[in-house]
Amino acid sequence: MRKSLLNFIGLVVAIALSIIGCNYLPLSTKSPTVNITTIKLSGWSASPAEQRLLKSVLRDFEVQHPSIKVKYEVIADQYMDVIKTRLVGEAAPDVFYLDALEAPFLMSQDVIEPLDTYIKPEFDLPDFQEALLNTFKYKNSIYGLPKDYSTLALFYNKQAFANAGLENPPTTWEELRADAKKLTKDTNNDGRIDQYGFGETPELARQAYKIKAFGGELIDSNSRANFANQQALQGLQVVVDQYQKEHSSVQKSDVGTNSGTEMFGQGKAAMVIEGNWAIPFLKETFPNLGFATAEIPKVNKKLGTMIFTVAYVMNKQSQHKPEAWELISYLTGKQGMQKWTGTGFALPTRQSVAANLGYEQDPLRSSLVAGVNYGTPWQVGKFPAAITNNFDNQFISAMLGEQTLMQAMEKAQNQANQLIKTLD
Repeated sequence: MRKSLLNFIGLVVAIALSIIGCNYLPLSTKSPTVNITTIKLSGWSASPAEQRLLKSVLRDFEVQHPSIKVKYEVIADQYMDVIKTRLVGEAAPDVFYLDALEAPFLMSQDVIEPLDTYIKPEFDLPDFQEALLNTFKYKNSIYGLPKDYSTLALFYNKQAFANAGLENPPTTWEELRADAKKLTKDTNNDGRIDQYGFGETPELARQAYKIKAFGGELIDSNSRANFANQQALQGLQVVVDQYQKEHSSVQKSDVGTNSGTEMFGQGKAAMVIEGNWAIPFLKETFPNLGFATAEIPKVNKKLGTMIFTVAYVMNKQSQHKPEAWELISYLTGKQGMQKWTGTGFALPTRQSVAANLGYEQDPLRSSLVAGVNYGTPWQVGKFPAAITNNFDNQFISAMLGEQTLMQAMEKAQNQANQLIKTLD
């Protein structure tokens, strides 16, 4: 009996010690395993400051989405050629930039994932500017969400205007031409013009709204070039006349600069038409330049400008579509877009974000924001290179007086359409 009692007491003590020991066991510090999915994002190169900003936005995304890692790749040269080659070879990134100019072709090739089924009501699709969103629609489906945009506005040198006795920027193209004459000067009195009134960029991307102002078109319903008609010529003739007859406008090559913005910053042109990208460049490179912006003067009594925009799109062959959508929806959502556009590198495509940032009241950006309501989206069908290259080459020839404007546009149109015929 005594032995049984001792055994029982021993058992109780053993159990008690076991329980006490369990209470003092160290807790496990091992975190639960998280399966990480890496998705690839590709874009083109930009300024170092812009690249740093994007990487910061991507870090924020990864913090909020710990199961997703973003590998960001910059394609420095021949961006679209590289993307197209990789799409064919099934090696394209999960998400990539797509410029509006290139969108019609890729959307028609069934290589981009339609986003309609991913977009839920809480994403607030109506918050996007309609003109920008429509740029990435094809056959009633949405193939891309615009990440930012810019229109064009008139940039003018305030000191040059004051010196010429001009108080306000021009509001019509006739006024611009008159002002340009007053602003064209030999300021050094050495017999050479060193300040032209207007800096012209003779590219279709900067001339299309003038063609539209007279009822002209850039392409027909079959994506063929269609700018050698009387309506288009009316819009372009004002450019040629100002350059050839009035000598109050100048091209970048005439004054040894690399861009219209640089021409303006160096004081070689008192007015230029540029986009939002010019603002940070001018402030950083020419900090003492006093400049202002205004909406582009009316052409043929019509407001006009160009709309340039870029979207995030999803590779249809992506193996990580849910994660790719998470990235796209964050970058084009209200939070991600506010951080991306908050420093002024680009304008937000969401109306709520633009309102939060106050760009409609911004003295330098309000003219650019206004243009989104009436601008011409920069798209010329499925074969943009054939159309833009031929136009640009022949239009410069006409400006230089090597052929008439009619001859130049007929040649550009014919050559573009012959090339398109081989591509279609």
